[in-house]
Amino acid sequence: MVANGLMLIAAVLAVGCASGSAGSSLSEWPDHTGFLSWNGSYAKAVAGAARVNGRVGGALDLRVVHTEHSYNYKLRATWLAPPVIRAGARLAQLREGLSDAEVVRLVEEVEEVPGTIIMIEIDPREGSGVIPRDWIAMLGPEPSSSDEGVRGVSRPDLRRLKALSNVAERDYAYDRFWVVFPLCSPDGVPLFRQQDSRAQLTVMIYAKGGAVTWPIPSSFRETVCSGIG
Repeated sequence: MVANGLMLIAAVLAVGCASGSAGSSLSEWPDHTGFLSWNGSYAKAVAGAARVNGRVGGALDLRVVHTEHSYNYKLRATWLAPPVIRAGARLAQLREGLSDAEVVRLVEEVEEVPGTIIMIEIDPREGSGVIPRDWIAMLGPEPSSSDEGVRGVSRPDLRRLKALSNVAERDYAYDRFWVVFPLCSPDGVPLFRQQDSRAQLTVMIYAKGGAVTWPIPSSFRETVCSGIG
């Protein structure tokens, strides 16, 4: 069962995207309407394969002061690679009876966002249950160092995009964030290189950290970064 799950994750994330954007133009795909025939179970499996679980902070409550803060945080993250975006759009179609043209537009409006999007879900344990505004998320190759990753930007406005909001059922125990990461550093260096095999998302809340990883889609490596500076 675990092996099958890993194979599905690899298959989902292996579908590439155009350099410098969340995904390729639909017209560049060999069969750009194939996802319109996915049934609900398959679309959910595609979306679920890109969803990983982790934790921010240690497993033990070692607080002496600041007991109003949570001692750790449950973490979920879904990398919204092109197949996952299409799964969300297809699920929206099945739930709302949208036309094929409307679904194609749902995908295209997500792919107009420059960079790559990760949906991050956080659930505090005990304490105030409040997530501070200054928490940060970094994306880079595994293992990541401070100079290899890029910092994400929270985009609450993206929750209105149906191809994103339909990727996973909402769990109201978690706060949900849409975070956009550039695929190039400010000095024009690709975030992922050919030798990198896995991407690492690191989340920092107060002084606590946690990380989750995924296989890197092949075309996310050596992104063309011309025009950045």
